[in-house]
Amino acid sequence: MKLFIIAGAINGFLAVAFGAFGAHALKERLSEKYLAIWETAVQYQMFHALALVAVGILMSSKLLGPVSSLNTAGYLMLAGIIIFSGSLYVLSLTGIGILGAITPIGGVAFLVGWIMIIVAAVKFAS
Repeated sequence: MKLFIIAGAINGFLAVAFGAFGAHALKERLSEKYLAIWETAVQYQMFHALALVAVGILMSSKLLGPVSSLNTAGYLMLAGIIIFSGSLYVLSLTGIGILGAITPIGGVAFLVGWIMIIVAAVKFAS
């Protein structure tokens, strides 16, 4: 599905930009703890940006086709990026500790998204 390929590409772009921003602009402004949290957010955003592109390719290929499990996986991965990485970015910049309680919701979205890819493969792969 074109939406997931575009969303993946945008998130990949943003992950590179945020990674460079963290390495250059934030290096002197954040403590090592918060810089490490920023880097974790960047890594997970990039991993799941690539996963979104893969979901989009799988949906448009004849391998699995546009199955609902893949659609669900794509939306869960997108939500995971926003909730997981987004909360970590904000936590790094603000130090608001309560955001650490939101981050696992994004992690669960990632996990369920990966499970939905497995479901799609098991049900629909030839």
